[in-house]
Amino acid sequence: MSCSDCVRGSILDGTPSGTVKMVGCVDTYFVSGVSEPTPRSKTFGVILLTDAFGLELVNSKLIADKIANVLACDVWVPDLFDGQPTLKPDGMEAQLMPDHPGPWPLWDKFRLFARIVWNIRLFYRARPSVVTARAAEFIKNVYEQNKYNKLGAVGYCFGGGIAARLVPFKTLDSIVLCHPSALTVASIEAIDVPTAWACAEQDMAFSKAMRSKAEAIFAARKDKADFVPYEFVDYKGTVHGFACRPNLAYDEIKTGFEGTLSQTAEWFRKTLAS
Repeated sequence: MSCSDCVRGSILDGTPSGTVKMVGCVDTYFVSGVSEPTPRSKTFGVILLTDAFGLELVNSKLIADKIANVLACDVWVPDLFDGQPTLKPDGMEAQLMPDHPGPWPLWDKFRLFARIVWNIRLFYRARPSVVTARAAEFIKNVYEQNKYNKLGAVGYCFGGGIAARLVPFKTLDSIVLCHPSALTVASIEAIDVPTAWACAEQDMAFSKAMRSKAEAIFAARKDKADFVPYEFVDYKGTVHGFACRPNLAYDEIKTGFEGTLSQTAEWFRKTLAS
């Protein structure tokens, strides 16, 4: 959890259409958009890496359903937190979205610090090094059990940072990072697969300076051996969390949320299905 918007948002309406199963030792939400399995229809799968609310927040499951249906593929959503997410849906604050995003108030910084201190045990258990190792083992199991030709991952908030950290494990062929958090320059420089970035207009977890640095790192590879396809899309009028906990009462948030779904689908069509 990197900013006050990590604890804010809205719960999406709907009933998930998939099932929860065990993959190795990890509880996993699974949904398939493949109506009639054929050798071609199983050529790729998608891993969805959640925000700090984990599987307990229905939003990730509903988003997985949408991705599976649009791409006609399997989507897997692992419990990154081993049953103990750092945030609970019943503790999520309403997204009091202003007309336009603004700076991060000092009071919000204090409240964030207090929340972290109060839940320090959960945050320690969910530190990126631990979660990355758990996710890497999970993806290895999914890959071996299903024999996909390619695997992609889309990560939201905390999950976006995890997706970036998973690239060096060489099990992912493409990633989408939606307002990622806890990224370092080193973790960005280590990304060597096609990468799409969905960026909020106001994001203290992925600042404008870090966003510019990330794009510069990818752009500097042009015409070099280590170049990989990439794109950065900025969504006007949005704040951190809009792609997975959107307040759909706001037109710009709704447009941004739907835009990230389309961006994710198109990116995976280009990099996984082709």
